[in-house]
Amino acid sequence: MNIVTAASAYDLTPGRLWSLLGAVLGLAGVVAGGLALRRGRGAVVALVAGVAGMVVGGWVVAAAKGGPGTGYGIVGGYVALVIGLVAVALGALAAARSRGFVGGRR
Repeated sequence: MNIVTAASAYDLTPGRLWSLLGAVLGLAGVVAGGLALRRGRGAVVALVAGVAGMVVGGWVVAAAKGGPGTGYGIVGGYVALVIGLVAVALGALAAARSRGFVGGRR
């Protein structure tokens, strides 16, 4: 019998730590993507950080044995997936702009 107990809201469990790492990676990718759109370089950093955040977030969600509040970090895992996706989108947009494929310029 698998009994899932709730963790305290202030406990930093391994699942929460991994989801936090994924979110930080995704956030770094979003910042890099924004800078890449502004400066025209650094899109690869945004893409790599975004994918890394999505991988970590997806792993946390897949490994979670309980729902929100159990300490497995499932909510943070979903947040890391979304932030990583935004970073990948910004990085892809910056890469496309730097190569001249967006806006009719080539």
